[in-house]
Amino acid sequence: METNQARPKNYLVESILATLFCCLPLGIVAIINASKVNSAFDSGNIEEAQKASSEAKKWMKYAIIAGVVGIVLYIVLVLVIGIGGAFAGGGF
Repeated sequence: METNQARPKNYLVESILATLFCCLPLGIVAIINASKVNSAFDSGNIEEAQKASSEAKKWMKYAIIAGVVGIVLYIVLVLVIGIGGAFAGGGF
């Protein structure tokens, strides 16, 4: 099928990286949507391919945000426990 529209970006690489380094559950949703883009486009369903592309992008962003928030919370927790432990142990 000949089409004048460009293939939508599938965000597969970004979704895989977000899954590995940020947030597994949200990254998996991004990968599933990313995998739908090419097959929908190749079957001529341009609208579905664009929808899957935007969904993959959305879930990939959610995974990255969740990963960053998790890392920040972990660092804060370690600092609070570390400082609290120093006070409890008589370090100060």
